[in-house]
Amino acid sequence: MKKLIFPLVLVLALFQLPCTVFAQESYKPFTLEDLLRSRIFASSSVHGIRSMNDGIHYTTIGNQASSILKFSYKTGDSLEAILDLRAHADCPVKMIVDYEFSADEGSILIQSNYEPLYRRSFKADYYVYDIRKAEFTPLSNKGKQQLATFSPDGKKVAFVRDNNIFITNLATGEELQITTDGKFNEIINGAPDWVYEEEFEFNKAFDWSSDGRKLAYLKFDERKVMMFNMTMFQGQKPAIDENAIYPANSQFKYPKAGEDNSKVSLHIYNLESGNTLRVGTGPEQDQYIPRIRFMKNPDELAFLRLNRLQNKLEILKADARSGTSQVIFLEENAKYIDEGNFDNIHFLPDGKLFTITSERDGYTHLYLCSADGSGIRQLTSGAFDVTAFYGYDPAGKQFYYQAAAKSPLSREVYSVSLDGKKLRAVSRSNGTNSASFSSTFRYFINTSSSVTTPPLYTLHEASGRQIRVLEDNAALAARIKEYNPPKKEFFTFTTSEGIELNGWVIYPHGFSPEKRYPVVMNQYSGPNSQEVLDRWSVGFDEYLANKGYIVMSVDPRGTGARGEAFRKVTYLQLGKYETADQVEAARYAASLPYVDPARIAIWGWSYGGFISSSCMVKGQGAFRVGIAVAPVTNWRYYDNIYTERFMRRPQENAEGYDQNSPLFFAGDLKGKLLLIHGTADDNVHVQNTLEFAERLVQEGKQFDMMLYTNRNHGIYGGNTRMHLFTLIENYLNDNL
Repeated sequence: MKKLIFPLVLVLALFQLPCTVFAQESYKPFTLEDLLRSRIFASSSVHGIRSMNDGIHYTTIGNQASSILKFSYKTGDSLEAILDLRAHADCPVKMIVDYEFSADEGSILIQSNYEPLYRRSFKADYYVYDIRKAEFTPLSNKGKQQLATFSPDGKKVAFVRDNNIFITNLATGEELQITTDGKFNEIINGAPDWVYEEEFEFNKAFDWSSDGRKLAYLKFDERKVMMFNMTMFQGQKPAIDENAIYPANSQFKYPKAGEDNSKVSLHIYNLESGNTLRVGTGPEQDQYIPRIRFMKNPDELAFLRLNRLQNKLEILKADARSGTSQVIFLEENAKYIDEGNFDNIHFLPDGKLFTITSERDGYTHLYLCSADGSGIRQLTSGAFDVTAFYGYDPAGKQFYYQAAAKSPLSREVYSVSLDGKKLRAVSRSNGTNSASFSSTFRYFINTSSSVTTPPLYTLHEASGRQIRVLEDNAALAARIKEYNPPKKEFFTFTTSEGIELNGWVIYPHGFSPEKRYPVVMNQYSGPNSQEVLDRWSVGFDEYLANKGYIVMSVDPRGTGARGEAFRKVTYLQLGKYETADQVEAARYAASLPYVDPARIAIWGWSYGGFISSSCMVKGQGAFRVGIAVAPVTNWRYYDNIYTERFMRRPQENAEGYDQNSPLFFAGDLKGKLLLIHGTADDNVHVQNTLEFAERLVQEGKQFDMMLYTNRNHGIYGGNTRMHLFTLIENYLNDNL
């Protein structure tokens, strides 16, 4: 494996005198059809892994999603098929989308007929499979369900339907409705509203107590949230035939920056008494409750309380009998607290200690806190960020986590002891590593990849010793050898402001330093994101390089794994520094002797589309071509949780919003610009593109635009992706 970050002098040499082996390497061209339809570079993985209670066995979804297979961690042997759909005549489940075991592992909840709603939410027909009886029972016959979850004793299942919460008694089949006020676009029980789901990255808003006698849930009153409207046409694949003559109006609640949110309250339903208790969450109404979780003691419920500015996070403990609550931890930040920290709060078995991740020393690190508020102790330290937390092994008294300790471009898995004195790397591969631990932390499955190595799934003991390979993607590796797509090389450069930025570059096959090449810059650039990472990815970038382009990507200021100061410099002015850094990257590329400085393009999707748009109106001609897919063009149009985290409300920061909106600089457009958007994008609304287009029209600026009928933020379905990437390629060919 190559060293991931080169010294600057070596990088300059790399750019100015590339290896002549480029001209000698043989390769097999691939088409967009190969890439998008045949998916010749798609990797294999290990699907639906669930560690069993004993910690020495695990289950996976078998081939064709028709079985659940049991394996031994130690030997790798497939011991039995716990469920095989093909063995059941007239089986009501045709494919296993996902599954969950009951606590005693005697029953399985299985999803069927999956129907997506938004990014994380969906409806499905759930079935309970009794392993001993080998029988399927539908969870409900009254309509599709959401979020079905076993009670801790496995005797009941809670779920959401039509914005209300229900509990099914599996022994009797009785279906109990515990909320009745749920109504579309008004009240939601047990599931988050659109903006919570999207920006706080969770779906289920209820939790069982450990004894199964209580169910805590959030209620979202979104009646004062403004409605967003989308026109849905007939379209194709899928076609909505009822909209053939008169298109339909799709409405949902979407709180934009500075606008009202749902009023969120916390409740506990007692199954024995049938009573519902409202938990005290404080007098402030304009706040967030992004997580709830019962503690080991069934009478104690922990929840998070976050202020509207998202710079003050409190952990509270509520008495599930009285509803009273008290603050047990407070975290404040001068700018904001990232939502990625919320799932790193983990209470140890005795309930007296819990973990958090915090940036209080300038980097994201793991801390151990007392539940009574008496103390906090740092478990990890150094000039690097902890990027994931996997949990705590009470037997070995070890915490397991992922970090970018070697380089911002890599990820490793580590353990640290309870006293913080013993630190150990448990992953062995270079590149990017992540882990999935067994229930007892005796074993873990490591997923590793790099820019030269497809994903490798290996089984390890907790110490890191490898037991065996689960999936090596040998077939993909052979295909890569056959096609020999151009490879990424990492580099760094220093901007005129003295900021060192990381990037990667892909050279065309047959590259010659005597020629001059066009450059295509692909970026995302969003807060705490990373495109420049040593991980596997072969796709459209390599395809463009095969067509004769030099393809580059640079992570600007604001991106991840380089500490809080680098990450949060964009606070109150999203787009300012990211745009400046991408323009600096273009000028750096233009200075290289084998780059045609008049033929540099930039493109991106979502936040990347925002930065592409910004670069075209603020880049003073640094880019000849810009392509913006589903761009934000004014942060006033985007949702309030995400936007206000970084920008505060527009009422408080009007200049920050306006000075970084491409809308208000449309008259400064230089170069060819292509705007692309799906008309049914529930996330970044097509309003962004249409309003930008109108500004360009009124400024007399010519541009190009493509709208995709009924497509959401992902812009896919039928032939859509082929059309989209063919459009991008053709636009580059015609204008660059």
